Amino acid sequence: MCERVEYERHAYQLGKQYIIGLDEAGRGPMAGPLVVAGVIFPKGYVNNEINDSKKLSEKKREKLFDIIKHDALAYQIEIISIEDVDKLNVYQASRLGMINAIKHISIQPDYALSDAMPLGDVIEHEAIIKGDSKSISIGAASILAKVTRDHIMLEYDKQYPEYGFASHKGYPTKQHKEALQKYGVTPIHRRSFQPVKDALTIQLTIDSDEFKL
Repeated sequence: MCERVEYERHAYQLGKQYIIGLDEAGRGPMAGPLVVAGVIFPKGYVNNEINDSKKLSEKKREKLFDIIKHDALAYQIEIISIEDVDKLNVYQASRLGMINAIKHISIQPDYALSDAMPLGDVIEHEAIIKGDSKSISIGAASILAKVTRDHIMLEYDKQYPEYGFASHKGYPTKQHKEALQKYGVTPIHRRSFQPVKDALTIQLTIDSDEFKL
């Protein structure tokens, strides 16, 4: 028996028909977009391999990415731009992405399970702390979001190879911070994040000193 279907089962017992699981990837990185996904599975769907994307290997995530898209009744992936993340902050950008996923998915859900994100009166829902490891629908959404975002960062790695995006995916690792200090801020860096602000300040100081010379 899959341990991660209790929240879905409870919603079905309430008479709900289409339950969307919602999660995001990319709240912590200082570069790249935020990605939000929503997944609606058929009633009674079980797959014991689906779990929090962070607990799975890259190979397993890639495999499940295709399985989820095939097996889902519907899924939606929303990409929140770097500009919107800076303008809204990552929390509000995540919430907006989840609301947009609900609005844009091809089957209109009547209930939502989110990874710890209150959605107000947009839809009847339950916000579950660590929901990506407790709900199959949220876990599936976490996989779609994570794999999509990783693919985006691999493409950015080709544009900016000196930053190491292929390995750290934009997270503030030591390697990434050192590259930021050495090479400066790129167009895909989030300017509202402190390490990026600090690097911009250094760049402006250097540019100002050079201008004086």
